[in-house]
Amino acid sequence: MLFVAASVRATDPEVARVGEPRTSAAGNSADRPLNFENDIIPILTRYGCNTSGCHGKAEGQNGFKLSVFGFDPKADHLAITAEARGRRIFPTVPDQSLFLQKASGGLPHGGGVRLTPDRPEYETLRRWISLGAPIGSDSDPRIVSIRLNPQVAQLGMKQTQPLRVIATFTDGYEKDVTDLATFQSNNEGLARVDDQGLVTIGSAPGDVAIMASYLGAVDVFRALVPGQAESISDVGMVDANVIDQLVHAKLRQLKLQPSSAVDDATFLRRVYLDILGTLPTPNEAKQFLSNPSPDRRTALVERLFARPEYADYWGLKWSDVLRVNRLQLGRKHAHMYYRWIRDSFAENKPLDRFAEELLTAEGPVNEQPAALFYKVVSDPKQMASTLSQALLGIRIDCAQCHHHPYDRWGQDDYYGMQAFFNEVAFKTSSQGEVLVKTGTGKAIHPRTQKTVAPRALGEPMVPDSQTLSTPSSGWRSELSRWIIDKRNPFFARNMANRIWAHFMGRGLVEPVDDVRMTNPPTNPELLDALANYLIDNDFDQQALIRLITSSNTYQRACQPNPSNQNDQQNYSRYPMTQLGAEVLFDAVCQTTGVAEKFAGVPEGSRAIQLWDSQVPHYFLQLFGRPMRTTACECERVAEPTVSQVLHMLNSPEIQSKLSHDGGQLARLSELDNEPLIEELSLMFFSRLPNPDEKRMGIEYLQKVADRRRGIEDLAWGMMNSLEFLFKH
Repeated sequence: MLFVAASVRATDPEVARVGEPRTSAAGNSADRPLNFENDIIPILTRYGCNTSGCHGKAEGQNGFKLSVFGFDPKADHLAITAEARGRRIFPTVPDQSLFLQKASGGLPHGGGVRLTPDRPEYETLRRWISLGAPIGSDSDPRIVSIRLNPQVAQLGMKQTQPLRVIATFTDGYEKDVTDLATFQSNNEGLARVDDQGLVTIGSAPGDVAIMASYLGAVDVFRALVPGQAESISDVGMVDANVIDQLVHAKLRQLKLQPSSAVDDATFLRRVYLDILGTLPTPNEAKQFLSNPSPDRRTALVERLFARPEYADYWGLKWSDVLRVNRLQLGRKHAHMYYRWIRDSFAENKPLDRFAEELLTAEGPVNEQPAALFYKVVSDPKQMASTLSQALLGIRIDCAQCHHHPYDRWGQDDYYGMQAFFNEVAFKTSSQGEVLVKTGTGKAIHPRTQKTVAPRALGEPMVPDSQTLSTPSSGWRSELSRWIIDKRNPFFARNMANRIWAHFMGRGLVEPVDDVRMTNPPTNPELLDALANYLIDNDFDQQALIRLITSSNTYQRACQPNPSNQNDQQNYSRYPMTQLGAEVLFDAVCQTTGVAEKFAGVPEGSRAIQLWDSQVPHYFLQLFGRPMRTTACECERVAEPTVSQVLHMLNSPEIQSKLSHDGGQLARLSELDNEPLIEELSLMFFSRLPNPDEKRMGIEYLQKVADRRRGIEDLAWGMMNSLEFLFKH
């Protein structure tokens, strides 16, 4: 992306500010008749009247209801002009209208003063009422698009940039609507924007997007904010593959010096946790750390793919997204559904085939366990939104009721996706429950009551057509073909972004399941490269993992340098992230050598093998295990809390594992102090202790009265260290 200089300002002489005359193909703005949708709805939106926190909520507010963001102008016009016996407006004395009196503070109003009589928007509302509150004509021009001016800029820290929003209408008329647009930053830490469109850059380098919205149209301004270093060195910017090429290009733009490379011990622990969700054992660590082979890191990754924990861990991750839930499926079917997910990763099933099996599942659930998704999510509307989020990374829930405020999706898109799933039904037969095709594959638009045929998001299903004739294979098969088509811009990017986020701590699009125009990737070229690599390798997840783990970007240290200490999104250093609930608890059990007995599962099962998210367990609940009520990755809580810290410090259950007579510490107590300290360090940190750590550990054990208790104290301290609790 090319960025203009920071000195560039929005000075388009062809477009007038609000209130200024501007001649266009349609003539002067004052000559244009007032239109409710074009002129009044934006004011209601700008001042928050039709938001979900005010009169736009489902039940309205104090007897007055508006559609959210004005998605139903006709209903809103009726509510203002005709409901409540028409007493909200008085055309003969517009200033006495309740509509204006409450908004301006002339009468008590739960929402407070929204606009004052000296505002131009007040005068527009007053004039509209005085003219009889016209709704306008169907032939009146409609909004086509908006554009932000400027579109891009390179800005310094603490610098400001005013934005202008220009709306274009169907008759070619253009109008500066900055005063009525709404603005939002996709990263408040990098830049804030006020309600007048003034952008203020923060004190961290990065790439930030500012969204503007007006009458359902959106546009994005992007700012590149370089670091403050005068120059950076190419030291540490060696390109191992295409990932490094594209990351380093961005770092040079931002003047960010990457952190140094990690040692073998850090790489070992990191890649075990990322691929297996499991710590290496001391023996595995010793074996790897003593391996002189130059390709030992790539060889290690290959060995990890063959381990059962790989399927356990990735089966757990996708069981969260696809909502394996015993309460909704029953124990037998929930386990069957989980096994299909886990086995898919055990055999390294291509991700497009995984998606295809999920989308097209049909027949007896005993033979087609993927069909059980449609029992967990039994409402066709929720099927559409859940699978859009899981497979495409797109949230369309907002479009169920109104046009998505930050994206292009509207109700036609939402109900077009729902229509694919209206044919789904279960019946009982001698083979048990069977998923069958039924119905017409059509949906009813709730506002127009018209039939909506199946249509994919934003793209024709077949060339030159937005709808399909009824296919013999069923509507879901057609949707599947569209989703996994290599030309589809969504599926490959979503899968690549999810995998990247897992290994790198945050997605190129973040949140990973909120892809939209107004939430652009921080490095779009890299996202495209990862998606294309996935496509070129037939959607082989392990191939993409090889590429990521072999990059110098992945093998970078988490310790910052003066240049990149504020960088959170450009991968100049590896992010420290707390271990997930199941991974951390397994690490506690592994290091203490005391397995947990979970209710209802075979003895010896690890937490990452728990297919049932309802298994009662305080530790897992406390550390953020999701209940799988949605497909959103956000349901898994990853942020540390005070309660978690206190539990790790004081939990009787953890203490009992540390002091268990049959545990690892009891066995290690037979060793002399020096090898004991080495084993503890390998157990908890996957590395040998440095000289100071070894010396302090030995000195501590030499002076304690109870050596066994001293060993437990050392282990307790290691277990509560950031080095153990976090992936780094």
